[in-house]
Amino acid sequence: MHFPSQVEIIEVGPRDGLQNEAVFVATEQKKQFIEKLAQVGFKRIETVSFVHPKAVPQMADAAEIAAFSAELGLTFLALTPNVKALTRATEKGVPQIAVFVGASETFNEKNIKRSIAKSLEECVEIFQLAKTHRLFIRGYVSMCFSCPYEGDISYEQVKRVVGHFVMHEVDEISIGDTNGQANPKIVYERFSQLKKDFPEATFVAHFHDTNGFAYANILAALQAGVTKFDSSVAGLGGCPFSPGATGNVATEKVVQLFHEMGIATGVNEEKLKEAVQFAKTLR
Repeated sequence: MHFPSQVEIIEVGPRDGLQNEAVFVATEQKKQFIEKLAQVGFKRIETVSFVHPKAVPQMADAAEIAAFSAELGLTFLALTPNVKALTRATEKGVPQIAVFVGASETFNEKNIKRSIAKSLEECVEIFQLAKTHRLFIRGYVSMCFSCPYEGDISYEQVKRVVGHFVMHEVDEISIGDTNGQANPKIVYERFSQLKKDFPEATFVAHFHDTNGFAYANILAALQAGVTKFDSSVAGLGGCPFSPGATGNVATEKVVQLFHEMGIATGVNEEKLKEAVQFAKTLR
């Protein structure tokens, strides 16, 4: 079995975690949350999304949160679904940006009101502009295993989006089990095939824990050679456009899992506990 000496945990609680909360979390509370997370030892934190507030009301204060993240000196990620969003992000000092495209045509239409082909086309302009600003680029691929609308997602559907991201030289690609229905077998097989087909690409595993398999799926991804994982403190999260999806895999449990196996994360567990307790007050 494959057990690396260290892995990277990318904390996504402030963005992917809070986006699904029904009651708006006050901007000052978000800032406190991010400040606590900054003390934990994460190399990177996804703090904000520059989406239209009508689509995701929780992100209406994106500009202020991004400016605050920059003031803290964080290496942080911001979701920028279009050129307008990217322009706003660069004005606030965002160092790393992310785009997202679904492997499922139906999900992509419901999520961003675009066909996959149109989304991939629009990404090219975003990538070009991001590179002129020398920004780190992440590509999210949603619904990489199954979809609440289409059922099982084939490897070819995932490969189509990943291939486009690789062709345009994105810095990393996050493979998402957006509705939390994957199992360790398909996770291992899918990541193994992706790494075989795209050996130069950097992959991140992004799991939701709807069916309770997320931690087993993390181990499966680890065995396939993945060493970067998204997670959210206290299991915050869920996708507004994925019926039935529950929260992200909980950071504190992921960190505990790796530490018990002697795999370093760079995370201070005592500081993490404080952030978890604070996160629970935001629900």
